[in-house]
Parts: sequence; C-alpha cells; structure tokens
Amino acid sequence: MMNVKTAIVGLSQSGKTTVFDALTKSKAAVDTHSASLRPNVGVAKVPDSRLSTLEGIFCPKKTVLAEVSYVDIGGSPRGVGSKGQVGGELLSHLSTADALLQVVRVFEDDRVPHPDGSIDPRRDIATLDLELAFSDLAIIDRRLEKLNVALKGARPAEREAHLKEQALLQKVKSALEADVPVRQQELTRDDVKGLSQYQFLSAKPMLVVLNIGEGQLTQASRLEDEVGTAYPQFAVIAQCGKLELELEQLDDSEAEEFRAAMGLSTPAAGRVIDLSYHFLGLISFFTTASHELRAWTVPLGTTASRAAGKVHSDMERGFIRAEVIGYSDMERCGSLNEARKRGLLRMEGKDYLVQDGDIVTFLFNV
Repeated sequence: MMNVKTAIVGLSQSGKTTVFDALTKSKAAVDTHSASLRPNVGVAKVPDSRLSTLEGIFCPKKTVLAEVSYVDIGGSPRGVGSKGQVGGELLSHLSTADALLQVVRVFEDDRVPHPDGSIDPRRDIATLDLELAFSDLAIIDRRLEKLNVALKGARPAEREAHLKEQALLQKVKSALEADVPVRQQELTRDDVKGLSQYQFLSAKPMLVVLNIGEGQLTQASRLEDEVGTAYPQFAVIAQCGKLELELEQLDDSEAEEFRAAMGLSTPAAGRVIDLSYHFLGLISFFTTASHELRAWTVPLGTTASRAAGKVHSDMERGFIRAEVIGYSDMERCGSLNEARKRGLLRMEGKDYLVQDGDIVTFLFNV
C-alpha cells in the first residue's frame, strides 16, 4: 500500500505539533519536542464516504482505510541548508517526504511571542521557501565541486554524462539564485528524471496550513484566498489547530454538534487530506478480497498491473487481467450480480489506467 509521507515544518511557535496532534489524534508533547530533533511520527486514516456505501453492498468482515503518515519535524527550518548537525538531521527527515506541510502562524497570543516579533504569514512563507532554496543550493554546490574533480580524469563516455549533469545543475542553480524554486522551474521530463536522485526540498509539493485563532474562524476563507493568491503554487487551508485538537478528543457525536454550532462543516484533518490528495495527484481504488474491503492509494495514471503490485508483488508479476467496475456504477447496481447483468463489470488488461473509485479484482497466476 502506498503510504504518503508528509513532513510538517514551520517556524518556532507556529503550532506545528498542535496541528500534528490534531491530524493524527496523537498526544505528542509540545514543550519537550520543540527542543529536540527527534521527530514525532503518526498516521492518519484517510476518510472516504464511499466505503460506507461499499460496506452495505459487500458486507465485509473488515474494512481497512488508506493511510497518510505525518512527521512533525523538531526545531526550526532556519539553517536547514547548513553543514551543521541541525541542518543534517532536518535535511534527512525532510528529504524522504513526499510532500511538505508548512504550518504558518496567524493566531495572536501575547504569551507566545513570534520569533520575528510580529504576525506576518506572507513573510513566514517566504522565509521558509528561502531556507529550502538554500538547502538545494548547498547540495548543488557540493555536487558541482565533485563533478569538477571527476571531469579532470574522466573517460570520454563518463565525461559526456558528467557534463550533461553539470549543465543541468548549473541551470537549476541559476534559477534558484533568481528566487525560482525547483517546483516552478521550466524543466523537461528528462530534467526531472535527472534530478530525482537529489530530493530537492524546493521541488516538493507544499501544503500551507494557516494556523488561526478561534476568534478568526469567520476570516478563514478570506485568509485562504489572500495567501492562495499571493502563493498560487501552494495549496492553502486555514484551520484553528488548538480547536481542532480539542474537537478530536471528543466523541464523534459531540464533535459534530460543536462543529455545527461553530459553522465548521467538516473536520480539518479530512480537508487537509483531501487537499493533499488533490494536490499530489493521488487517487483511491478498492478491493474486496477475503471478506476484506480495503482502500488503496496510487498516483493518477497508474496502470492496472502496477496497482496490482501495490496489493502484492506476486499480483503484478503474474498479472492476467483486472475485473473492474466504477464506484458510481456499483452504487447504482447494488451488487456484483446486478452489475454483471447490466454488463458494467469490465475486464481490463495490464495497461488500463485505474480510475478514482474503481472497485478492482485482480486475476493473476504465479
């Protein structure tokens, strides 16, 4: 199963760990974690209302939701590109993430002073983006130094490859120095493939969570629009981390009642996950084998054979075909037998591109 890993970053006193606890229903200690480089790691189940409908149709003994893992990075991102221990530790945690979630402070609290003396979301976003660029530039400079040494004694074939890599890195470096992060640079498919080994931080998709106060709830939409307009390259969502954490500690009926009273339609955790999926280009498909209904996460454009490999490597290796029906068709039919009668259950080959909501049975032989 693809478990999406998202690293939570942000300046000191932004509420990173509070947001982490709300997303993962954890109880990580804020005070002790803030001074440590040891990350908090947690998992959030991906809510999907379609599963309730499918449970009614298939009556499984067990239902397994897809998952998203969150890593709450300790310390501040300042100096992340340095060669010191802090930069190295932070860089290690950040580089392995599929996406970054930046918590940006918007709430006012005189008891918790902002490290820069004032609340300014746009400034804080720009500060972190600059730190990510510094990290990428440090990686590029170290690699260019090694390439310069390697070129002196390289054979013709090696020399050509080194020169190609050197030209690409210099191109990316020039754009970074012009304040253009990797994610916004005009790169070819070959360029992206050539850079994949570096795990550049400014290339990673970024979700910005504006951590507002309870008194700012009515301003949430306006703040999302303002910051989203200023930074269209990021997905932006506003939430009150402290309030969401309190609501997650209530039972479902109480939490729903409080949300309704405050005009909150859905839990912020669900909104964050939905936005992350959309922003990362991820979809879910479902399987119903062995009395178990399970949701799986794959990138949009995944073939049936590759999707089978997410379930089990044997399925991809011995893939024969996939029996597929879309969620909306299954919902209308109410059963597999009815779907077969209507001719809506399809047989697809290994190159079929799995669609969001597909219910799939993989046939294989090993």
